Amino acid sequence: MEKRPFGRTGAHFPLLSFGAQRIVDEHNCTEEQAIQIVNRAIDEGITYYDTAPSYSKGQSEERLGKALALHQRRDEVWIATKTNDRTRDGSLRLLEDSLKRLQTDHVEEWRLHNIMKMEELDQCFAKGGALEALLEAKEQGMIKHISISGHTNPQVQLEAIDRYPFDSALVALSAADHLVYSFAHEFLPKANEKGIAVIGMKVMALGKLAPWYEKALRYTLSLPISTAIVGMESMEQLEQNLAIAKSFKPMTDLEQLDFLKEIMHLANPDVLKWKSTDWVSGEWYVR
Repeated sequence: MEKRPFGRTGAHFPLLSFGAQRIVDEHNCTEEQAIQIVNRAIDEGITYYDTAPSYSKGQSEERLGKALALHQRRDEVWIATKTNDRTRDGSLRLLEDSLKRLQTDHVEEWRLHNIMKMEELDQCFAKGGALEALLEAKEQGMIKHISISGHTNPQVQLEAIDRYPFDSALVALSAADHLVYSFAHEFLPKANEKGIAVIGMKVMALGKLAPWYEKALRYTLSLPISTAIVGMESMEQLEQNLAIAKSFKPMTDLEQLDFLKEIMHLANPDVLKWKSTDWVSGEWYVR
């Protein structure tokens, strides 16, 4: 697989990375299957693994930790996890629990999770806010790099990278996201200019782009990003993603335009729930 630089960190990753949110009971993936999928992914060269304590109440982290510990592969991968707490103290407690579940004394990357509104960003940057936890954890060696994620409003992440030199940003970059509140249009150019690694997510738009699976993955991989995480709950999905990534050829401008025309009908808040006011309202987020 093609490898790309991870911003200014000096690291490089294959263009396909592993979203560990789905290796859980909730998605009909057993622990045994999760361990097999993770180790097969490592065998195939996937080295970037994204998880969070909120994914199935920690089961995602726990299974990723077991998969790596059982076969002694911790040193072969880069782990990114998150805090969805906006305070210093709450975030540090989350990190302590994450490290236990992951069976490690550090993670390569820790990020502010799903910052939707400017008010949340302000909370994180305030005295006693979550950013203090990230800075302290880095100073103590519990994390190596500081990150932020966002699904909804690219203006929030633009403000964030103006306030602090984040090492990376995980943002929604499916083809459907291109059509409203577009991180591809609004956020990606500025992040690239600042040398911030950008990780694409929501590649399949929560399954809504499954009928166009190869086109959807090719679209996101064709963007000027460092890598894209894709959720994989079965060996079949892993192999499908690997096949597309290994034979990847960037979409031409005309191919992208034709694809966007095909899926334009999906640009509504019932489909793009992460761009609605509360993921369930059926109304667009209002900036």
